[in-house]
Amino acid sequence: MTHEPVAAEAATPLLSRRDALLAGGATITLATAPAAALGQPMPAPTGADAQAAAAPVLMEVSMEVNGTARHLRLDTRTTLLDALREHLQLTGSKKGCDHGQCGACTVIADGHRINSCLSLALMHEGSRITTIEGLGTPDRLHPMQAAFIRHDGYQCGYCTPGQICSAVAVLDEIRAGVPSHVSADLEAAPAPTNMEMRERMSGNICRCGAYSNIAEAMAELAEHGA
Repeated sequence: MTHEPVAAEAATPLLSRRDALLAGGATITLATAPAAALGQPMPAPTGADAQAAAAPVLMEVSMEVNGTARHLRLDTRTTLLDALREHLQLTGSKKGCDHGQCGACTVIADGHRINSCLSLALMHEGSRITTIEGLGTPDRLHPMQAAFIRHDGYQCGYCTPGQICSAVAVLDEIRAGVPSHVSADLEAAPAPTNMEMRERMSGNICRCGAYSNIAEAMAELAEHGA
């Protein structure tokens, strides 16, 4: 009996499990990638859609600033700092880092110190805001302002408004019994020690390095009251 030779089947390359997963991932990525990522221009909005995308969303906000009622209509993205500086012309509060890391923008909101660059103005509907202009004036200085002058607690002066607002609020915190990270006893009233005040003021940066003078000004008021 004659047998015909069987032709050998062509060798088929085998994919490893790793290669299969990589190929599948690449396919999914290409299928779901936005057109812009693939080099194709995204269609631009037109007509009413374009106008809606360009127009800011405005809202009303009312607050008391330095004892005066203020009513503003603001872009919802406006920070409290920009509302004070650009809309109310209260330029004492400074824009330093604009990231809440230097304290130059510190104001007092409802009795508590905050970084106004990190807070949206709309969040302060009905709030009582005090800026450096509301603490004192050149002819009627706040005791903390006067103490800063006596102890030379400033040099270039850029950080000074935020330093003073923080210093006033810090002494109020200590008097109210609010503990800090260095308070020896969290249940006892904290004492206005040098370490206690320095810890609480650590969020206010003075690039001129007047820290010891600032601490001395605060210590004077902590001892004699303000």
